[in-house]
Order: sequence, then structure tokens, then C-alpha cells
Amino acid sequence: MITDRQVLAVTGDWQTDRIGTALRGENPTVLRRLTSGFAVIGDVQFLPGYSVLLVDEPDVQRLSDLPKAKRLSFLSDMDQLGEAVERACSRLDPAFRRVNLEILGNTDPFLHAHVWPRFDWEPADVVGGPVWLYPRERWSDEQVRLGPQHDVLREAIGSELDKLRSRL
Repeated sequence: MITDRQVLAVTGDWQTDRIGTALRGENPTVLRRLTSGFAVIGDVQFLPGYSVLLVDEPDVQRLSDLPKAKRLSFLSDMDQLGEAVERACSRLDPAFRRVNLEILGNTDPFLHAHVWPRFDWEPADVVGGPVWLYPRERWSDEQVRLGPQHDVLREAIGSELDKLRSRL
């Protein structure tokens, strides 16, 4: 039986409206609903555990567009997602090194934060630099495209988010 999540993943409709589909419960990448937005797992997993925090207001483009309280909430959610990725990745891969957090916004016109796990097994020419220096073909490599093979990773990050949020 094909699930709704599999249909959406194949059609890619959620990729054109990531926030709207998350608000409607139709975005298959959503890990958890957080206070200011959605924790989602990245479309590509060449660095396993790559996740993104999406703001829950589609028209918000910059952190400074949010009122101060919601801005702080977004940053707190980014911190929680970063810690959840760190915990999950360090448990699943002994070569885990650290997490990089980035708010860039140069491509997608909505506020979002990238959470990049980094590993000792990364190629020497990119391990010390930003993820954006990886060759373009890594970003479209079908072997690292998000799929059912990442379910354990999704569950691990989601579980860590639940633990962190239960302590609030």
C-alpha cells in the first residue's frame, strides 16, 4: 500500500510550498512541530542528519521580520534542533564531530535555519569549510536523496527533540 507520504515524496508538491504543506500536515519531511516553526529533515542526506528549521509564517523572510519574542523563540528552536541532531548523530555515527548552524536565506524566500552535522569521514578538502563548498553533484546525487533508508535517522532526531522539549 502506498502512503500519502510516499505519494507526496514522489510528486514533490511539498517542495514548492514547504511551509504551507507543513501547516496543513502534508509535508513529508516534518520531524516535529516546534514553537516557532517546523523541524524538517533535509532533502539530501550526504551529511546524515542534515535538518532545517522552517518558520511557521510563509511571508517572513528575515529573522528581523519577526517580533522580538518570536525571534527569540525561533533561535531557541534552532538551538533545540541543533542539539537533537548532535545527540542523534553522535549516537548513530562514532565519527560525528559537531553541528554547524546557519541562517542564510539567499535561495529560498522564507526564514529558515540549516543544521549541518559534520563528520571525521568527510573529504579533507571540505571538512574544514562550509558545507556549500561540497561539489554541486553531491546535492543532486540520488544515492543520498531522502528516502526510507533514513527512517532510523528521522526517528532518532525526532526522539531527541521530544526529550529536549519535555524538559522545558
